[in-house]
Amino acid sequence: MLNMPISLCSTGIADSTKYQNEILELNLDNCRSTSIVGLTDEYTALETLSLINVGLTTLKGFPKLPNLKKLELSDNRISSGLHYLTTSPKLQYLNLSGNKIKDLETLKPLKEFKNLNILDLFNNDATQVENYREKIFKMLPSLNFLDGFDCNDEEVQSEGDDDDEVNGNDSEDEVSGGDDDEEDSDESEDGENGDVSLSEVYNDDLEEDNSDWEEGEGGDEDEDEDSDIDEADGDPNESAASVNNAKDEKDAEKPDETHARGKKRKHDG
Repeated sequence: MLNMPISLCSTGIADSTKYQNEILELNLDNCRSTSIVGLTDEYTALETLSLINVGLTTLKGFPKLPNLKKLELSDNRISSGLHYLTTSPKLQYLNLSGNKIKDLETLKPLKEFKNLNILDLFNNDATQVENYREKIFKMLPSLNFLDGFDCNDEEVQSEGDDDDEVNGNDSEDEVSGGDDDEEDSDESEDGENGDVSLSEVYNDDLEEDNSDWEEGEGGDEDEDEDSDIDEADGDPNESAASVNNAKDEKDAEKPDETHARGKKRKHDG
C-alpha cells in the first residue's frame, strides 16, 4: 500500500502527489464534508476506502473505483443514493451503520453487488422493519453476514476470538496438568508422613517410662537421654543399630539408673 498525504475538505482533496493510481488504501475519517468532492476516478487501484464520521448527506459524485472491495461509511447522515456506489462492482464489505436509512427500498441498489458478503446497517431505522433480517438475506443472496451475524444468528468470529479460544483450551490443559501434579505432590507427602523412624518409636518408649517418675526426679538423666535421641533424629538416615548403641552406651555410663528406678517404683508401691 502506498501512503499518501491526502485529506478531504470543503474545497476537495488536497493532493501533493501524482501517484493516485497506485494507492491501495485511503483513510479520510473525520474529514468534514457533506458530499464527495475531489475524490476522482484516478484512484483506480484503491481497494479500501474509509469515510467514517465525515458528515456526508449524499453519495452523489462518488468516483468510479473498479477495484474497491471495502467501504466504510458509518456515522454519517446518508439516507439514500446507494446507486452511486454501483461503479465499484467488486465491493465485498459495506458498513452503513449509524446513518439515516429508513426503509428496505433504499437498499435495493445493493442487489447489483454480486460479491457483497458483509453488510452492516446497525443503528438505522430500517432495522426496525418487521422480519428485517430475513428480508435482507433474501434480497441479497451473496450476503453472508448482516450486522455481525449470519442468517442463523451465529456471530461472526474475528481472528482474535479464534486465538483466545485456542489459548483457552491450552490453559485448561495446563490447569488439568497442574491438578495432577498437586495430587502427585500430596501422595508424596502422605508417603513421607506414613514412615515412622525407629528413633521416634524409641523416643515414645522413653516418654512412657518417664511418666512413671515423679516430677523433679531423674530430670537430668532424661535430659541427657533426650539429647541423644534428638541427635539420632537429626539424621533421618541413621540406622536402628546406631540408636540402640547410643542407648546401650548411655545405660553403661549410668549403671545405677535401673536400680534407682527399681527402688523408686518399689517405694511408690
